[in-house]
Amino acid sequence: MSNWKKSDWRAKPRVQMPDYLDQPALNAVESQLAKYPPLVFAGEARKLKAALGQAAEGKAFLLQGGDCAESFAEFSADTIRDTFKVMLQMAMVLTYGAKVPVVKVGRMAGQFAKPRSAPTETFDGVELPSYRGDIINDLEFTPKARIPNPQKMLQAYTQAAASLNLVRAFSQGGYADVHQVHEWTLGFTRGENAAKYREMAGRITDTLDFIMAAGVDSSRAHTLQTVDFYTSHESLLLEYEEALCRIDSTSGKPIAGSGHFLWIGDRTRKPDGAHVEFLSGVQNPIGVKCGPSMTQDDLKQLLAKLNPENEAGRITLITRFGAGSVGDHLPRLIKIVQSEGANVLWCCDPMHGNTIKSSTGYKTRPFDSVLREVREFFEVHSAEGTVPGGVHFEMTGQDVTECTGGVRAVTDEDLSSRYHTSCDPRLNASQSLELAFLVSEELSDLRQRKAEKVA
Repeated sequence: MSNWKKSDWRAKPRVQMPDYLDQPALNAVESQLAKYPPLVFAGEARKLKAALGQAAEGKAFLLQGGDCAESFAEFSADTIRDTFKVMLQMAMVLTYGAKVPVVKVGRMAGQFAKPRSAPTETFDGVELPSYRGDIINDLEFTPKARIPNPQKMLQAYTQAAASLNLVRAFSQGGYADVHQVHEWTLGFTRGENAAKYREMAGRITDTLDFIMAAGVDSSRAHTLQTVDFYTSHESLLLEYEEALCRIDSTSGKPIAGSGHFLWIGDRTRKPDGAHVEFLSGVQNPIGVKCGPSMTQDDLKQLLAKLNPENEAGRITLITRFGAGSVGDHLPRLIKIVQSEGANVLWCCDPMHGNTIKSSTGYKTRPFDSVLREVREFFEVHSAEGTVPGGVHFEMTGQDVTECTGGVRAVTDEDLSSRYHTSCDPRLNASQSLELAFLVSEELSDLRQRKAEKVA
């Protein structure tokens, strides 16, 4: 879009964004951010786009995961390391099942803002503006804490930069060595209730032993010690996004400098809205959350506006319907995409459609419902002859108790013991890895069915 300007979104309808009370303070922060270096670079985004294009064809698989909403208070090197570690374990298990590279994308270094179902919330008869994430206001339920504060964007940038610095070090500095990652996974399978995953873990061990016997070991093979790891977040706070938008010196085109992969939420994907307008002009790969309310016309308009050149790897459609509802909605969206001849990557978000209130009053997500939606996603794509190209989880490497079920059998009564999220419930490390084993089985079955069809 040669006539696109990064401020064009300001003339479009805006939703799910704060109204800042101090305009001069907001202007000062935007001006300061505009002088800062971008957090990510155009070459990295292009490399990710190419990898996502491969995933859309079934030649790779997308694993996207991380925090519901990043917290300033809980920010630490250990938190980043633990999530990164579990994602490496999940990726190795998925790679074994799919027999293709796994594209690793973290919900981190930018996932600070959250859409809300209502602009206000009430507690003990007091009504205040909703908490919208640490980049906007504070979780504390006081009138002052809930006032949008533009200075928080600067803190978000600093935390994102520090997170990226650490992730890059982990990715390239030897922490991602495949043998070490597999040792961590073996520790999980030695657990009392994880015996059913030991067989697959054993097969992975045999594969690594064969590679070493063939003379390829991590001390000599750089690719066994390093990984490509990308960052992503919902493109929600457009003042922040605009301030970090840059012109790529190689192509001369705009690039969002806040993260490698940005997505538009189910509440902000109106084709004539501000969020779609902004992302239509940047060159990053982008995602679109697709819930039950996605209409045929909206999807057609979004595909045309966001990817007019039908570029491979540009668009990821992230479906979120809820267990039991995938068959009601996904086939019709697949047919629309096929009728338009659109290049898309299909990805399953089994988290957001499966949120319930537990018997103890906590918002939670049952592990079985999450798994059921993933399986339904694979079943529909198998029936339609299309590619189930990725999964998208809200998860953490910490030992939280926010989602029920899994091999450690978190119950409603357990939720209160380590319920740390400031927003939505996340899978813990054990549940995340268990899910990877189960998804890997789905990928292995899919690969076998394809082989049988060819034969």
